[in-house]
Formats: sequence, structure tokens, C-alpha cells
Amino acid sequence: MDISLNLVVGKTTTIEILEGFRNRSAGEVSVLGADPERAGESWRAKLGIVLQSWRDHPRWSARELLAHIGSFYDDPRDPDELLAALGLTAQAAQRVSRLSGGQRRRLDVALGIVGRPELLFLDEPTTGFDPEARREFHLLVQRLAAEEGITILLTTHDLAEAEKLAHRTAILIAGEIAVCGTPAELAAAVRSESHVRWVEDGEERVLRTADPSRAAWELHRRFDGPVPGLEVRRPSLEESYLNLIGRAA
Repeated sequence: MDISLNLVVGKTTTIEILEGFRNRSAGEVSVLGADPERAGESWRAKLGIVLQSWRDHPRWSARELLAHIGSFYDDPRDPDELLAALGLTAQAAQRVSRLSGGQRRRLDVALGIVGRPELLFLDEPTTGFDPEARREFHLLVQRLAAEEGITILLTTHDLAEAEKLAHRTAILIAGEIAVCGTPAELAAAVRSESHVRWVEDGEERVLRTADPSRAAWELHRRFDGPVPGLEVRRPSLEESYLNLIGRAA
């Protein structure tokens, strides 16, 4: 699924417009081939939405809440199968209010995909997570994309998280998309330099270059074969972002 954005608004406002929760003041929006302002219930059934916080019935069990939300869809997933897929079988009969933060977030995702959506919105999904819960959630997101074929639009302030999970990343600065693309395309767009390291005459050499592939090829030619200690470190998304911020300042 292709998503094209041309924005002059903030992250939260953008997401709410795409989800159909807020009307835009100008411009055009198309999500799954429809304008969110005019789309009907059949369009909304194609969306899965996981908000930063969710008001629900804390006295209900995880299974009861899933079954209730699923009843609004024509072909919902089986609550027990969904809980098993998300590693929540042991918590199926447990009250929502007694779930841990990580378990609660996984239940939020279950609620988001119970209706078999084509597009899933995840807004700051790992805020407040400890490292273990964050790792488990990252694995879940990767599995949903790879095995379920769900397109996921995830918002985050964590650049390492974006780099780990996203096939394409859009960076918003002052309400506008400064750059959008794969991590490699982002690095190229802001001309971030890679570090090419190798060993020559018993010493480590380092070359900073915007074209590491060409540099490595030239080294192979020069050595007429394998280059001792060759290592290419491309800029991280965080380094590209900081470079971009510096240019925008």
C-alpha cells in the first residue's frame, strides 16, 4: 500500500485526519481510496486504530472486551485465537485493569486487528515500556507486517524504533515533512557520510564518504582482492535526523 503525504500540520492532527476523527481545513486526503471525511462504515471497518490511551471497561476480562469489540464487525477474529497469537492466553480471563503495561498494549493491538483491518494505526505504541516489553512489542509489529500482510502506520519519537521497524520513514519538522523514504534514502537525502574502515600497512584507515559502495569497490581494486578489516558503517537514522535538523535551523 502506498501512502503519500504533503503536510503542514503536526503528527497528532495528521493521524486524526487520516483516521477520520478530525476534519481538515484545506487540502485533499485519500486513505484506502476514500476521503475520511465522507467515508462510511464499510471504510472504517478496514481500519485498525491503536491510540496512545484507550478508555474501556476495566472490569471486563481481556476475552470479554475482545468479543464485545469484535461484535461490531462482519467477520471478526476469534478472541481466543487472537489472544494466543499475541501471547495473552494466560490473561484471557484476567480483568483489563490487572494487566501489566506490556500486556495492556498487546491487548490494544488485539483490539485494533480484531476486525481484520487492511491498515493499522499505531500512535506512540511503546511509550512507557521497559526494554523487555519494547522488544516483545517490536517483534509483534514485525510479525503483523510479515505474516498478516497488514500495512502499519506507526508514529514515534524514538528514532531507533523507527529505524528498526519501518520500511519507509517520514520525518516531520515544524509541521512539515522534511524528508520521506527508506533509511538509506533518508541518509542520502541529507548527505550523511558513511565511515569506511580498513587495515593497511598494519594501521587502521578511515574514510568518510557519501558514496561508501564506490569507496569499497575502489579499495577492492587497489588490493586486487579482499580488503583487510573492511567495514562500512552507514549513518543511523538518528544521525541523519540530527544532520537534517542542523540544516533546517
